[in-house]
Parts: sequence; C-alpha cells; structure tokens
Amino acid sequence: MTKNEARDIALAGFNHIAGDTELISALLYQAGADAAALREMAARPEFLVFVLDFLMESDERLLGFTAAEGLAPQRVQMARGVLGGFDSF
Repeated sequence: MTKNEARDIALAGFNHIAGDTELISALLYQAGADAAALREMAARPEFLVFVLDFLMESDERLLGFTAAEGLAPQRVQMARGVLGGFDSF
C-alpha cells in the first residue's frame, strides 16, 4: 500500500465519521476538542493516524466504515501501519 492510498483511506474514514452525528461527537469527545479545534488538528499529519485509530477502536466503527467503503478491514490496519510514526492525540 502506498502512502497516498493510506491517506485516501484515512480521509475517507474522516468523511465517514463527519457524516455521522454520533461518530463525530465521539471523535470530538475523544480528542477533547470542539469543531474549531478539530479543524486545526486536521491540518496536522498525525490527525490521519488519529482517525484510523479511532475507527479501529471499535469493531462496530471499523466494520461500518469498511462496509460503506467496500474495503476489507485489514486495509485500514495496513493504512495505519503506512501512516504510523506519530503518536495519537
């Protein structure tokens, strides 16, 4: 998997989260941020790792995302490995 493919998966993950009121609320809570702070965080490279970690924390989240995107769940884990090297928030 290339870094671009991994980024695309993470961005799709964020779009999936942003489109679901419960998920975005949970992400904001976990990040300890409001919408304005989330926009600032999204500009940082480690944000994509945070998104993937958030999705992988819960089988329900992960499987909901991968089903919606037509991805194998392992692809999310692979993307996390490619984008790794940053600590989560």
